[in-house]
Amino acid sequence: MQRDADDYPARLDIEYPQSLDRISTLLRPLFAIPILILMNFMSQAIVIPVLLMLVFRQKYPRWWFDFNLELARLSNRVNAYLNLMTDQYPSTDEEQSVRLDLDYPDAAQLSRWLPLVKWLLAVPHYIVLGFLVFLQFFAVLIAWFAIVFTGAYPRPLFTYMLNVERWLLRVEAYAFLLITDRYPPFRLG
Repeated sequence: MQRDADDYPARLDIEYPQSLDRISTLLRPLFAIPILILMNFMSQAIVIPVLLMLVFRQKYPRWWFDFNLELARLSNRVNAYLNLMTDQYPSTDEEQSVRLDLDYPDAAQLSRWLPLVKWLLAVPHYIVLGFLVFLQFFAVLIAWFAIVFTGAYPRPLFTYMLNVERWLLRVEAYAFLLITDRYPPFRLG
């Protein structure tokens, strides 16, 4: 049975902006520096503790899941901001126009040893996503010019960016957040 990506335990949606601020878009690389520094510090070593808890204790503490969920939400707000998908400076505690949801895993249902190799099993995804993220660079560049001149993000580019971000989230949920043993689907959307 083919399961849809919508029922995967990691979901992301970003509201399409009706108009974007041209000046904010023009200066986005400069505005992003403080939040990028914060994200660099916050994202250190989130995989190892969960991996060790699952392998040795077969537990995924709710508090650790909640931390990873909020960090994933912040990370996706930052990505949406950097990808020009929103003018809202990424909040550290508000959802804004980016909605991300992860299902809390039942650690007893997760494989005890699979977390040791999930990162390796995801290599085919890394290859495809590497190409898609490379294309994202050009999509953001085109969108940047479109926003600076028209104030609008071209809908097809926005949809492409959102779908790549969804795929990235599904792979992250499988290989790094370790919330599911279900292999992510190979598809945009």
